[in-house]
Amino acid sequence: MRADKYLYEQGYADSRTGAALLIRKGVVFVDGVCIAKPSAEIDSLLAHKISVIQEEKYVGRGGYKLEAALDAFHLSPEGLCCLDIGASTGGFTDCLLSRGARCVIAVDSGHGQLHPRIANDERVESMEGVNARYLAPEMIPFPVSCAVMDVSFISQTCILPALAALIPPSGWLISLIKPQFEVGRHAVGKNGIVRSEADRISAIERVLTGGISCGLFPAGLIRSPITGGDGNTEYLVCFYKQTAESMPSVELLIRSLRTDGKERQ
Repeated sequence: MRADKYLYEQGYADSRTGAALLIRKGVVFVDGVCIAKPSAEIDSLLAHKISVIQEEKYVGRGGYKLEAALDAFHLSPEGLCCLDIGASTGGFTDCLLSRGARCVIAVDSGHGQLHPRIANDERVESMEGVNARYLAPEMIPFPVSCAVMDVSFISQTCILPALAALIPPSGWLISLIKPQFEVGRHAVGKNGIVRSEADRISAIERVLTGGISCGLFPAGLIRSPITGGDGNTEYLVCFYKQTAESMPSVELLIRSLRTDGKERQ
């Protein structure tokens, strides 16, 4: 059955139009996967796993991804000055603020994308039109204790060296890995989806080893609880600026994904 019809019949919306609007807002999930189109078919076997976020907690879907990572990695931005690379509408920034961040520097290469609620928050310093690849310590208004990153159309390996210079020795970085921007065009299929497990693992390895090469050591890795807007499986990695001896190996981190019962498809 079509997703919009099912939601309407189950009482999630007052009409099929209303149901379609919920879907387009990205708040409808089936077994943790965001439904992207009203015309998507709902598997009757998974119907009981539908969830609808009626009240949007964050200004962007990224907030839910970062929330899951902070919980999984047992990290808190409370009282810290944070750096958000690829802020866009401000989902990550919103999550950081809700977790008690003292201030956030929101960096993006675009202009006018921050949600008004975030842009007008006195705790947020917006830096628009900035290519994070060339971000230097003297460019940011104040030192930061940690960073988060969600970028598109560029490999994170191009930005990690700059972040390594911005994060203090005791700092951490949580980054969202989007495989479609880390693999070659040959690995990106129809609708921009990376379907091969081997290619997704290759993307993860590229980001993790890229971090290590500039002094950022991966300490944790999880699958994002929700897919990207295009349906791609995404991952979140936590880096620390500590010695490699205290960190798990790349192989061990990837093995943890393969043993959680979801990576093999």
